[in-house]
Amino acid sequence: MRNKYILSAVLLLTLFICNCDEQKQQLNVFTWAGYVSDDIRAGFEKEYGVTVLVDTYASNEDLLAKLLAGATGYDIIMPSDYMVSILIKQNLLAELNRDNIPNFQNISPLFLGKYFDIDNQYSIPYTFGTAGIAYDSAVVTPDPDSWAVLWDPQYKNQFSMLDDQRETIGAALKLLGYSLNTTDPEEIKAAKEKLIDQKPLVKQYKSEAEELLIAGDVVMAHCWSGDAFRATETRPTIRYVIPKEGSSQFIDAVCIPKSAPHKELAEQFINYLLRPEVNAKITAFTKYGTCVPTAKEYLPEHLRMHKFIYPPKEVLDSLEWLKDPGDFTRHYNRAWEEIKAK
Repeated sequence: MRNKYILSAVLLLTLFICNCDEQKQQLNVFTWAGYVSDDIRAGFEKEYGVTVLVDTYASNEDLLAKLLAGATGYDIIMPSDYMVSILIKQNLLAELNRDNIPNFQNISPLFLGKYFDIDNQYSIPYTFGTAGIAYDSAVVTPDPDSWAVLWDPQYKNQFSMLDDQRETIGAALKLLGYSLNTTDPEEIKAAKEKLIDQKPLVKQYKSEAEELLIAGDVVMAHCWSGDAFRATETRPTIRYVIPKEGSSQFIDAVCIPKSAPHKELAEQFINYLLRPEVNAKITAFTKYGTCVPTAKEYLPEHLRMHKFIYPPKEVLDSLEWLKDPGDFTRHYNRAWEEIKAK
């Protein structure tokens, strides 16, 4: 009988060890839709003998809400710049061990030391891009150059807006001549009223505009540059413009939550992403700019200097970074809730 108990205990211990080993071999990624290609995922799985599971969110605020609600299973997250600073303040990010990320040296200094993580203790740049307007040039004439086109009644029910409070409130703020990062309640109120006036014209609030543009469900979309360029590959008449009033620019980063169950594996994944030949696959897939200069050697000509991906200086000068407004965030939250409730 005693031998039977010993055998049972050994079996239970073996199962426990196997389960632990199995858990260690799984990398859980929480990111934007269309941000980690099957090619990149499969390449890491094959080389490291692990499984990569990808879950997605539609906005930075969705990511924050999930983490604040106690989500603990994610090893990799990909917040935008201003959200990185918020997550640092909330003590939700782990410090990166650079010893496990030797390919950090491949990153261009242009994308390091930014306001949201000065020493890059918590984040590595993944991609950079802009927000603007994608439009079907076969339908929308003349070519738009202002945010005002998204308030034109002739396009009622023919365009979408980003389902993203900072970007969409930001579009209204720029149209009104204000900063994306205003902390003036009256300016937020004016932008809110502008968007409430616009709402009867909007077909849909959606962050993944690519599919709407390709299907012809909309002829214009407030969207991020990568979505616009991906849409052009299927529908060549799609164009992209950054309105003359200015818009946002962003760096989406790779971070590790403090609660990550497989931190070292996550750092190995980050190091893998920073290989030039792998990083080039990120741009080829997402159509956002690479932060690794040597990755361009692995890109086709049209992806190296494309104006959607690498705007000219005069356009870059009109762009703002979205920044964490601190306690004033509640005004953005309240305005967005009122816009969506109408």
